[in-house]
Amino acid sequence: MFSIAGSSVYMPSISASFKHSQVSNGRISGLKLVSAPLGKAIFPLRRNFRQGSLQVCCAAKPETMDKVVKIVKKQLALDEDSVVNGESKFSELGADSLDTVEIVMGLEEAFKINVEEESAQTITTVQEAADMIETIISKDGPKPAA
Repeated sequence: MFSIAGSSVYMPSISASFKHSQVSNGRISGLKLVSAPLGKAIFPLRRNFRQGSLQVCCAAKPETMDKVVKIVKKQLALDEDSVVNGESKFSELGADSLDTVEIVMGLEEAFKINVEEESAQTITTVQEAADMIETIISKDGPKPAA
């Protein structure tokens, strides 16, 4: 038995078993809590299920993710139609270390938060940035307006 709580789950091998409106590129969104037995009922093609192919993205709300994507696109001067999602790595989008610092500064300003330098250095993907923002806001709340 496993349980998943969060906002989205990435499971490309079984995404067809969910409603089309919930699934985009194997990402199932709008989840709150899912429990299911592990076995042939949930994974009938067990031979195709690879260990480690289940990714659960729990902390970030969809609106937080959307805002982070917009900020990343703006900071990196990416076209509006560029594909940027939770799995997008800053380095693969063309960001160098200075770009990453500017992205973090943009996130701090947009979300009215303070990101510790140690935390900022660990962010490599859009999902990690969104998760970090949600964690900071839930722990500290936004900083007061100056």
